[in-house]
Amino acid sequence: MSEKLGVMLCGHGSRDEGAVAEFASLAERLRERLPDHPVEYGYLEFARPIIGQGLDRLRAQAVTRALAVPGMLFAAGHAKNDIPSVLNSYMADHPGFRIDYGKDLGLDAKMLRAAASRIEEAAVQAKGDVRTEETLLLVVGRGASDPDANSNVSKLTRLLWEGFGFGWAETAYSGVTFPLVSPALDHAAKLGYRRIMVFPYFLFTGILVQRIYAAVDQAARHYPGIEFIKASYLNDHPLVIDTFVERVGEILTGDTAMNCGLCKYRTQVLGFESEVGLPQRSHHHHVEGIVHHHGPAHAHSHHGHDHDHDHHHPYPHAHHPLGPRSLAKKFGGVKPT
Repeated sequence: MSEKLGVMLCGHGSRDEGAVAEFASLAERLRERLPDHPVEYGYLEFARPIIGQGLDRLRAQAVTRALAVPGMLFAAGHAKNDIPSVLNSYMADHPGFRIDYGKDLGLDAKMLRAAASRIEEAAVQAKGDVRTEETLLLVVGRGASDPDANSNVSKLTRLLWEGFGFGWAETAYSGVTFPLVSPALDHAAKLGYRRIMVFPYFLFTGILVQRIYAAVDQAARHYPGIEFIKASYLNDHPLVIDTFVERVGEILTGDTAMNCGLCKYRTQVLGFESEVGLPQRSHHHHVEGIVHHHGPAHAHSHHGHDHDHDHHHPYPHAHHPLGPRSLAKKFGGVKPT
């Protein structure tokens, strides 16, 4: 029997209906770019279809081999562990159906240009005549309990900083790690720049992006002498779509290895030594499909388990003074951005 290829876009899922709609729109863009192959999508949690349902749809279209890509910017716990675990379980339940797993979008020239495009768009719409060297850039990443993924956000910041020639640049995260957005904005405001450009390096909208923008609005009220600019997240920028198409193609050429040199599951990364070799398992099986309205050729991963929530291996710096738990106490038990 001849092999029929299909493409599976794997996302985390969101409580925000706008984010779910944008992810579905991304899948539609991929269908337009890959007309010779069926393209489906699914989520780990918070939304439907779940990943298994997306794979069911591919099988219903006579697909025998799925090329699965994580719909995520960087390889942290979801891309390294949770998605591969779901894919491996699905293959075990459907003998003869093959799933090959690709790598995250990562940081390359196309993703850098997409980020730069969003910053340029915001600068054009900004009021006043403020020079680039009088502007501080604050890049905000998702934040994870994986220091390798977090370091990629810092690298992006540096590339944008030098590329544009901003006067200064800082990196912050929306959760899990430090510094969070609010203390990062307070720090940035003390450095004496006339304008602060805040760029959420996120694929889609959602609760976290909304909290980032809310924190910027709060800082603007607190520091009226500084102009705060909110750049847009990436969404379906054409260069993001190009990168997804490239990641699908790389599965067929075998170029699917994620960055393993500093992976906390493979080597003793400073501060995370206890996580080397942890067993791979997903922590989303109990919430798959629950909707909240407010490397190697196959789907195998050598990475151990991890997640950004409390029911996973504890983040060693969860009580950092600028981290999520200690600041949650400061803000009356509500985790700030």
